[in-house]
Amino acid sequence: MNEATPRGLDRAVRLAIIGLTIGGLATAFAYAGGWIGPQRLTPQHIIDAFEANAGTFPGYRKNHAKGICIAGYFESNGQAQGLSRAGVFVPGRTAVIGRLAIGGSNPHAPDAAVATRSMALQFQLPNGEQWRTAMNTPPVLAVATPEAFYEQVLAARPDPATGKPDPAKMQAFFAAHPETAAFRAWSAKAVPSDSFANIPYHGINAFRLVNAAGEQRYVRWSIQPEAPFAPLGEAGQDPDFLSRDLQRRLAEGPLRWHLMLTLAEAGDPTDDATRQWPAERRQVDAGTLVVERAEAQDQGACRDINFDPLVLPDGIEASDDPLLAARSAAYAVSYNRRTHEGAPAPAKESRHE
Repeated sequence: MNEATPRGLDRAVRLAIIGLTIGGLATAFAYAGGWIGPQRLTPQHIIDAFEANAGTFPGYRKNHAKGICIAGYFESNGQAQGLSRAGVFVPGRTAVIGRLAIGGSNPHAPDAAVATRSMALQFQLPNGEQWRTAMNTPPVLAVATPEAFYEQVLAARPDPATGKPDPAKMQAFFAAHPETAAFRAWSAKAVPSDSFANIPYHGINAFRLVNAAGEQRYVRWSIQPEAPFAPLGEAGQDPDFLSRDLQRRLAEGPLRWHLMLTLAEAGDPTDDATRQWPAERRQVDAGTLVVERAEAQDQGACRDINFDPLVLPDGIEASDDPLLAARSAAYAVSYNRRTHEGAPAPAKESRHE
């Protein structure tokens, strides 16, 4: 990597902030029930590191702390039934509870201060099964392993003198991890929108679908909006513009996204979330997510849901991506910690200063 210029240092800091907020701990970092590597890395260590970097906010999620609950349904069109026997793909409606959020551990952060946004969903299938998924605006992750993410967390720790990550440490981290190139390229071109409603959200990790005949196919999924994209503009001057805009739009009618399944071909990586599949891969529109209402997260139905990506129905299975077990373990620690701390303060008591 070239020697940093002042402009390059600013960009390194920006990349550090974006990179650490993807995935609702989506790149976390220790295998479920075990240790990782010579440093004996555990999920608890990762959650501790997030709080050391960003501060402690009792009762809130340890990443993507600022959000809003959503509810509605998924309308399957039946086009994915040949790929998976999961009940969610049978034609008809499945109830959905979800959450829209910005990245980061500060529940009082201005919306425009964080580039990454997320959508988490829980599908409640008629047979009692659930499907939970947590998606994010970046289409790739910065790193592919729990160990590398932990290095990134440490490199991005704020300097006490400035309150920001040390750009030189971030530059050194990126130089040591060339796999971050695709994520950095996305970050350099990403333009934030003026709404939660008009941007896609990506599952990023690969999963395996199994159909009624036992045939398997690897996929990645995303949610693609019907609402047209519009850049941030002056909306970002309101620290809570995302939730206000969402409620305004819902007052005019439901919001819709299409669940798109991208099918892997031979040779496409299923264990590396830093690598995208070729753009020409076949996509299947599995149906429409319809969001009908939203409510504050402190009392909403999404508040007590752990959006563990390994809560899967029959017909959807985890791939060999090591980050899936890592995410599950870290989500559990975050969930247990925040529920033991108690529910977050009601919205009227946690306004921006």
